[in-house]
Amino acid sequence: MPLFRTRLRVLRAEREWSQAKLAAQVGVTRQTINSIEKGQFHPNLRLAFKIARAFGKQIAEVFYLRRYLRLARRHQAEEN
Repeated sequence: MPLFRTRLRVLRAEREWSQAKLAAQVGVTRQTINSIEKGQFHPNLRLAFKIARAFGKQIAEVFYLRRYLRLARRHQAEEN
C-alpha cells in the first residue's frame, strides 16, 4: 500500500471534473492524472502546487503521507 496518498479523485468528483479537464488545467496528460490517483506516479513540487491551486487548496489538503494521517487520527481520538 503506498505511503503517499492523494485526494484528487474525491476533489474531482466534488467538482464533476474529468481527469482530462484537470490535466488540461495543470498542463499534463490525462494519463499523468490517472497515475497520480493510482499512486503509480508522484508529482514534483511544481506540479503539486499547480494541482492544489486548480482546486483552490493548499498542497497538504490534496496530498499527504499515510503515516501522518494515522498519527493525526490517533491524536484526535486520544483528545476525545
